[in-house]
Amino acid sequence: MNHDGNDDLASPNSESRFEKQREIEAKLILGSYYKGWTIAENFIAEKNVRHAPFEFGYAVGISRPLAREARAQRCNFCAENFQVGVEMYGGLGTYGDFGLRGTSHYVAPTVAWTLANGTAFKVSPGFGTTGNSTGYLIRAGVSYEVAQLGRVARNLFHGGSR
Repeated sequence: MNHDGNDDLASPNSESRFEKQREIEAKLILGSYYKGWTIAENFIAEKNVRHAPFEFGYAVGISRPLAREARAQRCNFCAENFQVGVEMYGGLGTYGDFGLRGTSHYVAPTVAWTLANGTAFKVSPGFGTTGNSTGYLIRAGVSYEVAQLGRVARNLFHGGSR
């Protein structure tokens, strides 16, 4: 995160998969909504528990669904199930060398598709904006939202609702 760049991604997977990272990460995630737009700001603090100083990073983004009003019937290919946006993210240095100088930064368009059952797919190609950044990164993700998790847990552990 801090001053990470091209050199940190140059190791072959056959070597780097044996490297054990023991880190603690904390995130402050802020979000707001304005006329259908979602605006998110994240501050990240990370600490390798064996050595190295605290490292810091950020992410900011804005997105919106292709349609603001949901249809009455469930569907997978409705416009409200697709979300587009853009985000910026990068490093803010370390505790002793805080700031933007010498850090990697990226700009990434994002596209997300949420199925009616709660499964979401996201693709985000990121483009480096500084000399220390990698030229491009491709991030992809799949997630599933468990609705009413508290109710599900209560039913599992107490044998029914109260």
